[in-house]
Amino acid sequence: MIMRRGALAVLAMIAAVMTNPAALAAEPLPVLRLGALKFGTVNWELDVIRHHGLDEANDFVLEVVDMAGNNASAVALQGGAVDVIVSDWLWVSRQRAVGADYTFAPYSLTVGALMVRPDSGIDSLADLAGRKLGIAGGPVDKSWLLLQAYAQSTQGIDLADAVEPVFGAPPLLNELIASDDLPAVLNFWHYNARLAAAGMTELVSVSAMLPALGVETPPPLLGWVFSEEWAVEHPAVIEGLLTASRAAKQILAESDAEWERLRPMTRAADDKTLIALRDAHRAGIPRSFGPAEIEAAETMFSVMAELGGEKLTGSSAELAAGTFWPHFGF
Repeated sequence: MIMRRGALAVLAMIAAVMTNPAALAAEPLPVLRLGALKFGTVNWELDVIRHHGLDEANDFVLEVVDMAGNNASAVALQGGAVDVIVSDWLWVSRQRAVGADYTFAPYSLTVGALMVRPDSGIDSLADLAGRKLGIAGGPVDKSWLLLQAYAQSTQGIDLADAVEPVFGAPPLLNELIASDDLPAVLNFWHYNARLAAAGMTELVSVSAMLPALGVETPPPLLGWVFSEEWAVEHPAVIEGLLTASRAAKQILAESDAEWERLRPMTRAADDKTLIALRDAHRAGIPRSFGPAEIEAAETMFSVMAELGGEKLTGSSAELAAGTFWPHFGF
């Protein structure tokens, strides 16, 4: 009788599991905490990942942690509040030079450009002489330093002395050029896309400057940044993120309908602006990353170290070893 009751109990348990599969649920997927600027463009890709379930398809759950700014992102990563942020390899190299173990996997090729009003009379860098130039990012902004090096290399112009720099926040600079208070601005890619849609003209992009500075293969400036130790401890999670990121980029590269879905996030005022943002984003998708891109990054680092000094590149005169994560998957 006791054995019979035991057998009945087992059968009851089996029946319960069959009618409620959740009773045998697998271990919960690991959570990846990713810090991103609250209104930053990286959120577009992160939304694609979550909307299409690309995180869970790659065995992790993406948790996006809103950040107020780049400094807040860096602090959150350093304090262990997040696992991954988006930053540039200059910051990674600077951190590694002082003993940190952060590393970088490519995210985006998108870079800034010099935009001018079509009625400004500015058709070359020489035409900037004596004029105001709006610059996003401050005196050691990477695009500003590269523009100075490019002007010196190609035309012998000391641009820092030739123009009246006006440093400001990207949206403010867009407002100032739109209202004719500035004839030209050096701004970030998505603000430039909005300017192009509004009829402004691109005079020269950062990517077009690079060959004159000895950089033939533009390297991605922005990437997923994380602790090397953390990645070694969680190899499946970081590989899952990189795989999900590539899949999301493929969707963004091929699907116009996806951009329509993202329209509210882009805050595009009209179709022309949405298309400009879409096309600029697609142009910035990395297609490869290897020795040529790393060599280009080393050359860029040398140029910027010479111009920006320790404030920009840190105590190291060379790109720090280990700056790039060797398992980026391209």
